[in-house]
Amino acid sequence: MIPPQEASARRREIEDKLKQEEETLSFIRDSLEKSDQLTKNMSRLMKLENSIIPVHKQTENLQRLQENVEKTLSCLDHVISYYHVASDTEKIIREGPTGRLEEYLGSMAKIQKAVEYFQDNSPDSPELNKVKLLFERGKESLESEFRSLMTRHSKVVSPVLILDLISGEDDLEVQEEVPLEHLPESVLQDVVRISRWLVEYGRNQDFMNVYYQIRSSQLDRSIKGLKEHFRKSSSSSGVPYSPAIPNKRKDTPTKKPVKRPGTIRKAQNLLKQYSQHGLDGKKGGSNLIPLEGHEHDFRVKHLSEALNDKHGPLAGRDDVLDVETDAYIHCISAFVRLAQSEYQLLTDVIPEHHQKKTFDSLIQDALDGLMLEGENIVAAARKAIIRHDFSAVLTVFPILRHLKQTKPEFDQVLQGTAASTKNKLPSLITSMETVGAKALEDFADNIKVLSLPPTATQAAHRANDPDKEYNMPKDGTVHELTSNAILFLQQLLDFQETAGAMLASQGEAREGLCCHCPHRSNRTSPLTETSSSATSYSSEFSRRLLSTYICKVLGNLQLNLLSKSKVYEDPALSAIFLHNNYNYILKALEKSELIQLVAVTQKTAERSYREHIEQQIQTYQRSWLKVTDYIAEKNLPVFQPGVKLRDKERQMIKERFKGFNDGLEELCKIQKAWAIPDTEQRDKIRQAQKNIVKETYGAFLHRFGSVPFTKNPEKYMKYRVEQVGDMIDRLFDTSA
Repeated sequence: MIPPQEASARRREIEDKLKQEEETLSFIRDSLEKSDQLTKNMSRLMKLENSIIPVHKQTENLQRLQENVEKTLSCLDHVISYYHVASDTEKIIREGPTGRLEEYLGSMAKIQKAVEYFQDNSPDSPELNKVKLLFERGKESLESEFRSLMTRHSKVVSPVLILDLISGEDDLEVQEEVPLEHLPESVLQDVVRISRWLVEYGRNQDFMNVYYQIRSSQLDRSIKGLKEHFRKSSSSSGVPYSPAIPNKRKDTPTKKPVKRPGTIRKAQNLLKQYSQHGLDGKKGGSNLIPLEGHEHDFRVKHLSEALNDKHGPLAGRDDVLDVETDAYIHCISAFVRLAQSEYQLLTDVIPEHHQKKTFDSLIQDALDGLMLEGENIVAAARKAIIRHDFSAVLTVFPILRHLKQTKPEFDQVLQGTAASTKNKLPSLITSMETVGAKALEDFADNIKVLSLPPTATQAAHRANDPDKEYNMPKDGTVHELTSNAILFLQQLLDFQETAGAMLASQGEAREGLCCHCPHRSNRTSPLTETSSSATSYSSEFSRRLLSTYICKVLGNLQLNLLSKSKVYEDPALSAIFLHNNYNYILKALEKSELIQLVAVTQKTAERSYREHIEQQIQTYQRSWLKVTDYIAEKNLPVFQPGVKLRDKERQMIKERFKGFNDGLEELCKIQKAWAIPDTEQRDKIRQAQKNIVKETYGAFLHRFGSVPFTKNPEKYMKYRVEQVGDMIDRLFDTSA
């Protein structure tokens, strides 16, 4: 028998299982019901699908047909639009692009497309001719607009702006370049757009010719305007605005200020006077040691009056000629700067593969004008040299130096241009070097030629030679030839490398060192050892060449002076003449860099000139021997003290006094009219001569002053010792 508790538990277990089975059966019944419902729905959907699909397919076909119709209509509209392009754009094209370039280019784009359509689809249609004609008319209008914009807005660069532009070349503090606006920015944008359209669609390069012609004219006018500015500034103020060039000094190693071309021009005028007679035929003077002497004032006055009568005031002529040189130098710098600016502008407007050729054409007129002016300067210098007007080279020097300094920038600007364009500046430089070397060579030779014995032909030619007595200074002062030669050499100091390059280009190195110099040595020429390096034209080599040349000129000058000194009949005046000239040369050398240049190849030049000066002083002092010999102790008779003089002895003493008095008076009268411009030298010569004469005369007076050789002692003892000294102190002074 099962216990009640266990039976109760089993019953609950059976009840739970039954409950679970009932729930399972209920779930199965619900699922079957849902399945039946889904089956019914699927059946209805299949029926719906079978009825809808045909309708859907019919709708798709209708939509496709509608799209095709729309596309066809659109194509028809597009094609029809080409037939309306001519009428739609004709007014815009007729009125031109001025003030509405964007709209105009849009219309040209429509016309271009119409042309392409008709060419591809209907080449025989009359519409093609219409749009073609309209396109050509529009292109012509764009070309005309390009020309108009370039013409109306391309302005000449003002001279003041150009001077500001080039004045920054030497100003180390200037950090920003002066901007040049050749065209307003808005105009430039339009010009660039038109040029690009013409290149891409117009298939036309004529606008490039228009561009370079207009810009070439402006460049040329800008440079000519600068030159005219110099002339006007000079006429109004006397001093042209010249800010750039005077600050440059690359030729010499010294720090002294640069001489403006005006200084050179004034020296040039001094050297030009009476050039038909060569260097001897005019008045000249150094800016270091003024030419002095009793004839100085008269000769300067006579010369000034003659020149003023013939040419007008010298100062005015100096200014005009100064402006010509200054203007040309500035125009060269202006060309480089303006050409650089033009090329920058050109790169925006002209296609890259046409830029170099267009630029070459653009700069030709301005460049040719400058080169022609340079060649005219060379031609004028060449003609002047033929006339023995060697001052012409002074114009060439500053210009040549500037051309050589500017050449690297020239070469850079002209990169890519034709060879003929690139060679223009080197050709001008060569011409200037050649004519400059010719002037230097002829200058030296012309100084020498008059010192040589004349041939029969030369003797006939020298019938009117300035070596004649009337051209020699009667007071023995510095000769014009000397002052002119020194002045000429002084002008070379600012152009040492330029002059050295001239000499080297003509093979001056082969002539040897100081072959004509009066203080030459027998040493082997240093130039012979270094002549192989001539092609490099180094600064040291240039200095050596110039030193050689200066020695040659100085040597020829001394030979000429020696020849001239023979014109004087009085050997004492001849000595004073040589003394004055040698002293003038030495002082001029010492007060400038000339002495340093001479010392490069001749160390003893200064000592040699001092020896020559002392030699001439001694020669002059011998002129007083005919005075002092009368009273010199060695020529006096011996008298016994207390013994009465015989008539013969008294007469001898009288003759000694008379000879001394007459000789003293004659020499003082003659030599008072002579001149020694150098105060120090004049005082030195007076003092030395005074000491000699006073000492000799004092001894003579002491010995015979108390001797009873005459009843009228005042007749023979006319002068006290102090009076003799005073008379000698008045030598070389016409105002005394």
